[in-house]
Amino acid sequence: MSSTDEDTPLDLAGIGIGPFNLSLAALADGAPGLSTAFYEQRPAFHWHPGLLIEGATLQVPFLADLVTLADPTSPWSFLNYLRTRERLFPFYFAENFHIHRAEYDAYCRWASENIPGLHFGHQIDAVHWRPDRHAYELDYTRLDEHGDAQAVGRVFARNLALGIGTAPHVPEPLRTLADTPGIPVLHSADYLHHRDRLLAAGHITVIGSGQSGAEVFLDLLRQRPAGHEQLTWLARTPAFAPMEYSKLGLEHFTPDYTRYFHSLPQDTRDALLPRQWQLHKGIDHDTIAAVHDELYRRTLHGGWPDATLTPGTTVTAAHRHNGRIRLELEHREQRTAGRLTTDAVVLATGYRERPLDGLLAPLADHVERDDRGRHRVDDRYRLRLAPHITGAIHVQNAERHTHGVGAPDLGLAAWRSAVILNTLTGRDLHPLPRRTAFTTYGLTPEQGGSPSGPLTTARPAHDRPARRPGH
Repeated sequence: MSSTDEDTPLDLAGIGIGPFNLSLAALADGAPGLSTAFYEQRPAFHWHPGLLIEGATLQVPFLADLVTLADPTSPWSFLNYLRTRERLFPFYFAENFHIHRAEYDAYCRWASENIPGLHFGHQIDAVHWRPDRHAYELDYTRLDEHGDAQAVGRVFARNLALGIGTAPHVPEPLRTLADTPGIPVLHSADYLHHRDRLLAAGHITVIGSGQSGAEVFLDLLRQRPAGHEQLTWLARTPAFAPMEYSKLGLEHFTPDYTRYFHSLPQDTRDALLPRQWQLHKGIDHDTIAAVHDELYRRTLHGGWPDATLTPGTTVTAAHRHNGRIRLELEHREQRTAGRLTTDAVVLATGYRERPLDGLLAPLADHVERDDRGRHRVDDRYRLRLAPHITGAIHVQNAERHTHGVGAPDLGLAAWRSAVILNTLTGRDLHPLPRRTAFTTYGLTPEQGGSPSGPLTTARPAHDRPARRPGH
């Protein structure tokens, strides 16, 4: 439920309303005695609007909605959304296990417009700990639909959930051009907003080997005339590789693997993550097939399409050259350098977690860090804080370095939300299974390993604070 008395501390305040905090709000709705509110500076919910390419689907099944994998009886499930739209039978006959991205966006928007306690157009400006209230103080600015300030306010909360999301990543060699107005160097997050402008360009280069890069390349390819495609697709990875989608491979996105990963020493976790790129940076098999089919179709009457696909290549520098864009390239395996002149660049180079330091600046000296300066996160998704701060700060999709590749995965959203709510309430508000994978990660106790229940509370020696800022 939502609290209306701003002087009475909420049990939980969420900052940011993306899919993950929306999941938390959905599972918190109706919880007896729990007061919550969620704040988002945008005027309404939108999920990657620049990448809602026609026909693009989610890479996870529709069961990875806001609630189902923790509470399939929730009124905020995707199936209930279909029921309210009188679309259950069409969906049943469509037999779509992986729904369109546009449909997922519409589903989340429906939830965001109906779940109580969600406040859009509210920008959180500062977060302080108030020991006299045993609560966090949140100062906010209320914005109009154009983003202009209308009013300021303050709310108190005993606990926080940070779901401020990720930001498009622009590699260093291309930042200057990407920030320069009039030069067509843009991130794939803005692709649909500039699609017509891109299609009007001569030669187009797509950089990035993941799903977004493949979808953008395929969409551009389909719009260009045969024999005059003028497309190049570059990637740092050694191949345009398929996503790991075997049944046992997918168990890396289970709570069992998350617990295992969290139990490992940090240097082991840091070494593991780069090696697991194909679990989350590969390309859907159907998309790879569609790219190949489209290229093959263009050879039916002889000749080859004017499209170059080159993996293993890094862009080391970029600059303007005679009104065009010159990319300096390096091929890892050949150990050679080269260059490419192009008219437009789409950066399908992924996203990075938004730093928490700005938002939590007043608390900086009280947040525990590892030896690389990153915040420590316990097994219940709480930042490790100084003992005198008794309110929890939970994080959503800001813990890949401590919880592994599943942190940004929609399939673990409901589970993580349930863990957070069970922790806050001190009861099994949403009962969770003890086991979720056939794979046993690590040695069992009988083999000499450590026991791993569904939510171990023991604090491994390697996860104790190495240092605290200011000490």
